[in-house]
Amino acid sequence: MSTITTTSVNSAASNAQSQLQQAAQSIISGSTGNSAMDVASLVSALVNAKTAGQTAALKAKQTSDTTVLSAYGALSSALNALQAAIKSLSDGTTLSTFGATASGKGIDPKAGPGAVAGSYAVDVTQIAASQSLSSAAFDGTARLGTGKLTIAIGGKSMDVTLDSSNNTLSGIANAINKAGNNPGVTATIVTGTGGAHLVLRSSTTGAANTINVSASDVQNDAGLSSLGVTSTPGANGAASTIVSSDTNKAWRQSEAAQDALFTIGGIAASSATNAVTSAISGVTLNLSSAAVGTTQTLTIAPDTTAQNTAITNFANLYNTVVTTINSLSSYDKSSKTAGALLGDSTLMTIRNALASVVGGGVGSGTSTVGLASIGIALKGDPADGTLVIDSKKLSTALTGSPAQVATLFNSTNGIGAKLNKSIADFVKTGGIIDTRSTALNADLKSITTQQTTLANYSAQLTKQYQNQFTALNTLMATMNNNSQYLTALFGGSKSAGALATNK
Repeated sequence: MSTITTTSVNSAASNAQSQLQQAAQSIISGSTGNSAMDVASLVSALVNAKTAGQTAALKAKQTSDTTVLSAYGALSSALNALQAAIKSLSDGTTLSTFGATASGKGIDPKAGPGAVAGSYAVDVTQIAASQSLSSAAFDGTARLGTGKLTIAIGGKSMDVTLDSSNNTLSGIANAINKAGNNPGVTATIVTGTGGAHLVLRSSTTGAANTINVSASDVQNDAGLSSLGVTSTPGANGAASTIVSSDTNKAWRQSEAAQDALFTIGGIAASSATNAVTSAISGVTLNLSSAAVGTTQTLTIAPDTTAQNTAITNFANLYNTVVTTINSLSSYDKSSKTAGALLGDSTLMTIRNALASVVGGGVGSGTSTVGLASIGIALKGDPADGTLVIDSKKLSTALTGSPAQVATLFNSTNGIGAKLNKSIADFVKTGGIIDTRSTALNADLKSITTQQTTLANYSAQLTKQYQNQFTALNTLMATMNNNSQYLTALFGGSKSAGALATNK
């Protein structure tokens, strides 16, 4: 039995003894006629005397189990956070991460999986754009006739039927925007000094995504047929051109459909979008107008900043785990306070396993590479177990000895891989933490059942004693009344009765 349990039970026993003494005095007083018995207190004292020890023991065990269960929860949280932090270190993705930079503006490169180190000269001629067309000016409220407009873009088309309910310029724009089979055209009305203009814009960039409009079945023509326009993609991704069906009511191309055109190391390339993903393996070039007309140097190199962050984060979260373990297994001599898992074998198993991985290093040929070689060492106090990071040495290792870092965190037997496996075994369903937690929860469930049984027993005992001592109290009150009557009639040791005095 733990110190907490023993103390609680002893305290409960002492309290019960005190209540019993008070109850005994109540019986004595009642039997001598000095006062009535305090039945409620008497019953409470007797029931408490029978149940106090068990009640205290169950409560103390419940508190102890809950504390230990909470401690395992804190440990699991710290382990899960560490496991998440080392994922990219355990599978090797962090150390194969590359960064990309451009020497000027307008090229925002991003390196991803598949990228390799290299340097390239990038010359951007034009960026990709989506086509925008503006019609001739019309009376914004005039009805233009009935019929059908066919709008096509990039090989897809839709038909818009126009009748008296929607054949104004704004009605046409609304019908285009609401069409369920819209191929990717948005319509707006722009009103200028000459009248209202229908503006069509492709939602997709690229030379192939040109807009074509044709009118058919036109009745009561008041301008509907003049909304026809034919767009022609430019050669090799160059700007598109247009021809209007009515030169007197001609469309204007405010922005041409075109591809992004550029060279990489002297090799010509194009892209329908400004997020260029196909030019360099594993690299996305995000182009903007600032890049046009410039020749820039694109550099792809290992992303040591991301690697530094990942390794530093691993060390910090490992320290969180160690600090948590130290707190749960500590003992304060001055306050005589022990951690919730002091002496716990499960906690010791986890502590030793993690320390063995971190301190053991990784074999490389005939030698062993350890964390100390990249600037991460154990704190001076061996009992502490936390890691100290030399940021300067870590940065030097990442830039000057990448192979050594790669060995230390390789995906087969690297520190990250071994820690990940150990933690996975600890926190998995059926692992040592889950097994202990399951046993504690089962014990808590059993305690709750015992507490319910004890409460029912206490209620039954209370009712039984209440009936018994209420009857006893009534009997003693009757006997006291009879004793007083007889004393008054016959007299007592200190007085003569009514019969003796002929009263």
